[in-house]
Amino acid sequence: MGVGAGHFHSLIFTYGTLKRGFSNHVLIQDLIATSDAAFITVCRTTAQFPLVCGPYRVPFLLNFPGAGHRVSGELYAVSALGLGRMDELEGTGRGHYERLPMEIEAAARDGARMMWAEAYFAHSSYGAALWRKSGERGYSAYTEKEAAGYVKRKDRPQNQSFLEQIQLFVSS
Repeated sequence: MGVGAGHFHSLIFTYGTLKRGFSNHVLIQDLIATSDAAFITVCRTTAQFPLVCGPYRVPFLLNFPGAGHRVSGELYAVSALGLGRMDELEGTGRGHYERLPMEIEAAARDGARMMWAEAYFAHSSYGAALWRKSGERGYSAYTEKEAAGYVKRKDRPQNQSFLEQIQLFVSS
């Protein structure tokens, strides 16, 4: 954990497209280049949470602790500026995702270390509908298999908002 803790504002647990090797990781790479983010470790949630795919294979963590699986992901330390850019990507001001605290477990040399981080959960306005649409079955990790068919935001219908796309998905 050799990052200068003074500069970093938050610990963020990433479980989907922000992880290394996935489409939105370029944002984290940009933040790392400006010292606004640092990779900490691979980790997983201490509690079970549903991880599902919505429209366009977009991954969503649902805030229903105890359902689903313990979810694997990556932990990043992020500056206040970096957090603002992540919030913008995740649409926290537009009701897309909400950033909430959760406990994660990181593998350490001497066993597991528990710590608190924040994660971007599906907004509560549609989380239950996504869980029903998914047959109340989730994934333990967003891998290349789950990401197959992912459509980047710029390639989705531009005449629909993300929330409209979610509504269509859950009602189909």
